[in-house]
Amino acid sequence: MPERTPTPRQRARAAMTADVIAEARRQLGVVGAAGLSVRSVTRELGIAPSAVYRYFASRDHLLTAVIIDSYDRLGDAVTGADARLPTEDVGARWLTSYRTTRAWSVAHPHEYGLLYGTPLIGYAAPSDTIAPATRVVIQMARVVIDAQRLGLRGEVRDEVDPLPTEGLRADAASTLASLPRFGIDDPAGVTEADVVRIIRAWTELFGTISFELFGHYANSVEHPGDHLDVLARAAAVRLGLPDPLLHP
Repeated sequence: MPERTPTPRQRARAAMTADVIAEARRQLGVVGAAGLSVRSVTRELGIAPSAVYRYFASRDHLLTAVIIDSYDRLGDAVTGADARLPTEDVGARWLTSYRTTRAWSVAHPHEYGLLYGTPLIGYAAPSDTIAPATRVVIQMARVVIDAQRLGLRGEVRDEVDPLPTEGLRADAASTLASLPRFGIDDPAGVTEADVVRIIRAWTELFGTISFELFGHYANSVEHPGDHLDVLARAAAVRLGLPDPLLHP
């Protein structure tokens, strides 16, 4: 069945929503998330607050929309960069996921701070932010799954047992079982231990970017991009992927 053409009202609503989110995103860099309000956004847009409250009932509703939009913009950047590479070039795809995530984050530090910085007092992100928040790690998982499916994985090289406790095994099993919710119906033999390895890589990726953007590398790491490349390559080798700089 062909998709229905949006009605004029639906197009107007979409345009209004996009304008409000764009202005709210701009104001993040000026007043921060704590200073964001529906009234401040509508004032800058030159429209009455009552016109927007039909779309965003509260500041928290607007903040959630900005969070989802930012996660999706980051996710689009990472998946778009991946799509430009050959599927079988899993080493380059893995490294690109790191580099693209960092590039987007450095270019949009206020949005990154909203997503990965100090939680906003009094705000609790609803469940509909979960799927957008996982897009980067799901992309990382897809690279490993593609490598497994194509027979491109070598020996994994763990420094320690990735599943030393019942708690970690339970977490990994639960995460593996949840993959269909995120569009991965066939993990292609990726194991619970692989889940822990991917989550470790995800943690290192965003932890390293946070250290860079929040100033924790001052006087110690002057070339954070190079530092992140080393972590990406180490994680690739740990997962049995080709080292992207040794196997171009």
